[in-house]
Amino acid sequence: MMNNARQYIHAWLLLLPAAVLLAAFTHYPAVATIWHSFFSTPKGARAAVWVGLDNYLTLVEDPVFWQVLLNNVWFALGTIPLSIVLAFVMALWVNGKIVGRGFLRMAFFTPTVLPMIAVANIWLFFYTPGYGLLEQFTVGFLGLPSHNWLGSQSTALISLMVVTIWKEAGFFMIFYLAALQQISPDLKEAASIEGAGRFT
Repeated sequence: MMNNARQYIHAWLLLLPAAVLLAAFTHYPAVATIWHSFFSTPKGARAAVWVGLDNYLTLVEDPVFWQVLLNNVWFALGTIPLSIVLAFVMALWVNGKIVGRGFLRMAFFTPTVLPMIAVANIWLFFYTPGYGLLEQFTVGFLGLPSHNWLGSQSTALISLMVVTIWKEAGFFMIFYLAALQQISPDLKEAASIEGAGRFT
């Protein structure tokens, strides 16, 4: 009995540092944000006062809020499924016996580890009006009019979605690749004997 209690305490002591950090930097800020949302914003010597649901009513009546919410929904619907599908295709490709497989895996995963400032600078070479690579192709090769991809309301969201998919697909690929490598070769051999094609 004493031994079990000692193991129980030992386990919780091991979990304690992570639990403290999680509570301090995740749970407490979330709860504090919700609590402060029921107060007015303090300004100078004027302290915050209880306003109840006034902040939420103001938010609901703000058309910018609904536009931002809609943009976030479209962003999520566009980036998450496409990133997952692209990651699965990449994982299937680099799981096969191809020349330069290690280099290809590194190339697919590299965008994931790049800092966002580096990613922004890389994609500015594509999107910058006047001399970006995309501009050179659409204007110089196709003869289309010049377009500000990040400054136009019609293409800014799509442009950001492309950057996000490019950066995140390699991260998802690692999980699919790990799962594919756990599949026993015997299963593939048995499937081929039964007449299953590559797609099946």
